[in-house]
Amino acid sequence: MDAVWECLRVSIDQKIGHIVLNRPEVFNALNYKAVHEFERAVRELEGQSKVILVEGAGDHFCAGADLRYLAETTNLREFIEQINRAFSSLEQAPVPVVALVQGYALAGGFELMQACDVVIAAENAVIGDQHANVGLIPGGGGSQRLPRLVGRQRALALLLSGERITGRDAVSWGLAYKSVPPGELKAEGTRLAQELAAKSSGALRAMKHLVDRGADRPLKDAIDLEVETFLEWIQNSDAQQGLRAFREKRAPEFS
Repeated sequence: MDAVWECLRVSIDQKIGHIVLNRPEVFNALNYKAVHEFERAVRELEGQSKVILVEGAGDHFCAGADLRYLAETTNLREFIEQINRAFSSLEQAPVPVVALVQGYALAGGFELMQACDVVIAAENAVIGDQHANVGLIPGGGGSQRLPRLVGRQRALALLLSGERITGRDAVSWGLAYKSVPPGELKAEGTRLAQELAAKSSGALRAMKHLVDRGADRPLKDAIDLEVETFLEWIQNSDAQQGLRAFREKRAPEFS
């Protein structure tokens, strides 16, 4: 990537896009520059990558908004709106987005985690919504995404209490795909990203599209959408390649 990044490290390696929040001195807390760059990074990577990995530099994922910046900024609305544009860009990206969560994923960092497609967490990660602990409320989508992910009861309990859960808890609650020992997080995330990158990018995009489009539809309408998408996709060269490879007992060679 040729762009200059002040708050991130952004790169592409073997069709895997990497976004690393790079403010370790403040536990990767978010200021306006960080979230503005974040949205730009997603937009650049989504057209060049088959999967995007999101992580934090140092020992933490993201401790949330930079409270010092939050207290001092004179353009609070633009900051909060930019946070939401950045997080929404992850949900809207056509490619899978995988978060590697270690250390703190708190408040805005927790909201960022919720916007990713797949989360792999360190077993001892510290995850939670801390807004209530400092007299604030969520502004990055946490009051809306969290109930959709874990249900009203658990979401309200986390939001109101400010309690923290571990990476292991996050898996049992449906907030993460799996948890691993901290020393294995990077290797496990890389393994999954490489596995996804070896598959048909068109098929992965179509599946993410179906899940997102169908989530708010009545079940019958969502299944109808899946049927029509399947019948269209089966004519695609990647689908035909996969079927031929299965018959010929070889690995498929996707376009």
